[in-house]
Amino acid sequence: MNSLVTLLPFIVLIGAMFLMTRSAKKKQQAAIDMRNQMQPGSGVRTIGGMYATVKEVNEDTVLLDAGPGVELLFAKNSIGAVLSDDEYNRIVHGIEHDLKSDADIVPDDASSLTEADESSAASDDKPVDLGKKDAADEPADAAGDAKADGQAQKTDGDSEAK
Repeated sequence: MNSLVTLLPFIVLIGAMFLMTRSAKKKQQAAIDMRNQMQPGSGVRTIGGMYATVKEVNEDTVLLDAGPGVELLFAKNSIGAVLSDDEYNRIVHGIEHDLKSDADIVPDDASSLTEADESSAASDDKPVDLGKKDAADEPADAAGDAKADGQAQKTDGDSEAK
């Protein structure tokens, strides 16, 4: 009984190591199967994060098409994920294939939200002046006009002290 209590921590440790290595082997086998399923035309992501299309698959290497005229040779082990066509197009090209929610599309701008106001805005052809000065603030006398035309006006940083 005493020897069993002494060996119990070692048995638990060996069991935990067995379960961890078994889990790692399953993940490794799944990655090998995923890489073996690659075909020319498949979209992939490398372990470095580059997205490309498989052009040719060899025993240990993969030829990837990363863009117009750019072909790269990678080791098969450097492929992190083989993507579905929809996922690859969504990530690389920004193309969505979700036709179920066409009615729920949120616009990028607010133009569709203000369609009722467009008729009143279209009839008002005069541009809106967003300047700080109003017409009433302008000097109306001739001296003020001469000062605005002929001389440089003071800015906030200028001082009259000499």
